[in-house]
Amino acid sequence: MKSIAILQPYVPHYRNEFFESLEKNLRRMDIFVYNTLEMAKKNGFNVSDKEIGYLPNISVKGILIYNPFYLTKTQYEGLVLPLHFAHITTWILLFTKRIHKKKLVLWGQGISVKRYLKEEKQPDWKLKLMINMADGVLFYTEKEKKMWNDRFPNKMMVALNNTLSGVKSIVDYKFPGLKDELKRKYGIKEEIIFIFCARFESIYRRIDLLLNTIHRLDSDKFGFIIIGNGKNKPDFSLYPNVYDYGAVYDTEKKHELFTMADAYYQPSWMGLSIVEAMAYGKAVLTFQRSEETKQGVEYAYIKSGENGLLFSDMEDCITQIERLSIEEMSRLGSNAREFVKKFLTIDKMVNNALMVINSL
Repeated sequence: MKSIAILQPYVPHYRNEFFESLEKNLRRMDIFVYNTLEMAKKNGFNVSDKEIGYLPNISVKGILIYNPFYLTKTQYEGLVLPLHFAHITTWILLFTKRIHKKKLVLWGQGISVKRYLKEEKQPDWKLKLMINMADGVLFYTEKEKKMWNDRFPNKMMVALNNTLSGVKSIVDYKFPGLKDELKRKYGIKEEIIFIFCARFESIYRRIDLLLNTIHRLDSDKFGFIIIGNGKNKPDFSLYPNVYDYGAVYDTEKKHELFTMADAYYQPSWMGLSIVEAMAYGKAVLTFQRSEETKQGVEYAYIKSGENGLLFSDMEDCITQIERLSIEEMSRLGSNAREFVKKFLTIDKMVNNALMVINSL
């Protein structure tokens, strides 16, 4: 059993179950954040109500200096810090390990999502130096872990297989009635329904591709359910086959909206929404990672033709969608749910984290 302190920018609600389960396996676990609650909410995050500590800090253009003295208290055997090369204090803690005598675990993606194609060939040298000095590393997915493991074969590192709170309840959910009953309840008439569930904040969402798809597909056959708000959200009221529900915090309503959908469609900038969609048993449809359509590390969970579909361009997108049958989407969705059940549970994520923490 270990005593650790974990530093995060904030604690979003989808991390609650992970931290609660992890804490049960440790002698002591304290969580600190360097972003204020107000800042997290301003950026559109539904934050946790867990008891956390705030570290005073100075942040200028992404460069962060935080107060390390709360973390270097004698009761902590180890520190879990963000794997972020712009965190000056983290560098100081790495260089002074012999003085403060804390084991340091770095936790992060291990690659820039915006520069993914470049860095998967030539990893960032600054991250390389940080990983080299760390005692262990927690990556989000297996692909990035393998990339760094090839360079540091003797370094203690794991892939957490990033997932979200409540994933088991989503996997186990089954609507007691028929899908057609729900479609009548919500006034949805199209034969095939896609669902989109994400914030409309980042330009990398490529909402233009979403709108182009809506324009190109037969509006009498294909319908779209939209969940999410944000500054870049378009006016979906212009489209009779688009059903916009804004931000949805009612769990039962969200269950019903996902139940009506035949597949999940988000053109770009996908992250944990992949896990949520797969847990609901929905095939994930998106564009291939490229300079134009950037994707989060969870993109690696999608296996085209097995639990989702990847499109090379808009013509390919329209062609594949128009050929898709409801039966094929059901097959892909079933495989997606099985993938979550096998690899993306909170228990597995906690056990993976403990492999590194307990090795300190």
